[in-house]
Amino acid sequence: MFVTGATGLVGSWLVKRLLDEGADVVALVRDWVPRSELVSAGLLDRLRIVRGDVRDQETLERALGEYEITTVLHLAAQTIVGVANRNPVSTLDANVRGTWALLEACRRSPLVRHVVIASSDKAYGDQKVLPYREDTPVAGRHPYDVSKSCADLIAQMYAVTYGLPVAVTRCGNFYGGGDLNWNRLVPGTIRSVLRGERPIIRSDGRYTRDYLYVEDGARAYMLLAEQLAAQPSLAGEVFNFSYERPLSVVEMVAKILEVMGSDLQPEIRNQASHEIRDQYLDSTRAKQILGWRPAFTLDASLRGTVAWYERYFATERGASRSEPVHG
Repeated sequence: MFVTGATGLVGSWLVKRLLDEGADVVALVRDWVPRSELVSAGLLDRLRIVRGDVRDQETLERALGEYEITTVLHLAAQTIVGVANRNPVSTLDANVRGTWALLEACRRSPLVRHVVIASSDKAYGDQKVLPYREDTPVAGRHPYDVSKSCADLIAQMYAVTYGLPVAVTRCGNFYGGGDLNWNRLVPGTIRSVLRGERPIIRSDGRYTRDYLYVEDGARAYMLLAEQLAAQPSLAGEVFNFSYERPLSVVEMVAKILEVMGSDLQPEIRNQASHEIRDQYLDSTRAKQILGWRPAFTLDASLRGTVAWYERYFATERGASRSEPVHG
């Protein structure tokens, strides 16, 4: 099993679940991320690491060949919308070139039998008809959205033109323990509350999103890989995964505050730009064809997420108190 993006939010939980299921995991790692859940959960000694960049096709071909990989799960990407808006070239390079380099390496590797590509609801762009269904055209307009639209179409091209056994997932906004990008809504809100500070909402608070717990996301990727192995006809297919419960930013913050028992009021800054107003998914197809069912409710997953950050900050405080004082 070859996983790209293994040190990311979803990748870390995916690797953990794969290892718990007894899989032999090889992970592509570009940057050392010491606070990644992959590292902090002590998973590194249970898998094999290939150091390299997903854009390096030669490295990918070597890894797929030498480790005799049959299943590939591609999660590596630049995932931050704000970063994409400021640095479109690096985002397009990682997300688009990284996808075709991986798929071309898979095409050239005779043992590869199943490939799952992580796309996003952002690939659909700004649509008038909601929820998004899999036959909704991919039509990104802003840098991150376009990068996911392109990668999505490239994956389908490899399936149709070259018969590569690849399928695509489209999920909403992931949340869960291990996300240390404090500009994101869920970890930023939890950190603010734990500090006794008002949480910050960058937008006007009315943007609507699909939120998916990271452990359900990991389960979705694994399910699609398993079903692709059992049903080769799924090659080239796309599946949405969602709780089908869209929430505005204000509603999501209110749920977090409720779970944390906080009466703090969010600070709404209304500074967001180049972001889609409303996005949410229909996952009927995944339910009917794959047997997809989420394992977590919103409330239960938020409680688990808050507990993770409480442990994280308790550990941080403990570490800072134990550091020697030099004078």
